[in-house]
Amino acid sequence: MFWIASLSGLAVAYLFGATPTGYLAGRWLKGIDLRDEGSGSTGATNVLRNLGLAPFVVVLLIDVLKGAAAILFALWFYPWLYAALAPPAVDVRALAPWAVCLAGLAALIGHSRSIWLGFKGGKSVAAGLGVLLAMAWPVGIGGLAVFGVAVAISRRISLGSILAAVTAIVLICVLQQPLAYRLLIVAGGLYVIVLHRANIGRLLAGTEPRVGRT
Repeated sequence: MFWIASLSGLAVAYLFGATPTGYLAGRWLKGIDLRDEGSGSTGATNVLRNLGLAPFVVVLLIDVLKGAAAILFALWFYPWLYAALAPPAVDVRALAPWAVCLAGLAALIGHSRSIWLGFKGGKSVAAGLGVLLAMAWPVGIGGLAVFGVAVAISRRISLGSILAAVTAIVLICVLQQPLAYRLLIVAGGLYVIVLHRANIGRLLAGTEPRVGRT
């Protein structure tokens, strides 16, 4: 019962991340499937290119809240679960941060591999920001600042996202945080970078679209 309940917590975190915000915006506002438009992503950047600025802002905020909600749920659920159901042999204080870490990773995977979209989705940048802000807000603020500066200078959202992921990895290794949180943010940052591998190729080739252009 205890382990089933623990896995159910991860499933809830995954479903937070898997909520297909961008896809629903495309369907409701223009009757399009974002998987067939632009980059094929259902993330906020593709929403901006195909739906405009206002839907982009709304989708971005909701995706950030999805990531934050998954962590806030885990921070409440796992300490409660372990206090109520954990066997005596389980070290609750040591295990809870790892469970929260796995919940954050589940949310990131849910955003990029949504069960509602045939395991497709976005690139987990906005959801990752929400995870960072809820788990280690100085890291989230640092990543967001680098993202903003990079996009303002280059006008390329993908470059800002990649640099923000690198910044988060560096900051979490410098700041005092639990080992589980460090491993999650390193793994999550690398995951976001891998999801941008096609963008990296276009950046190197000089063909990556800028904000405001197709």
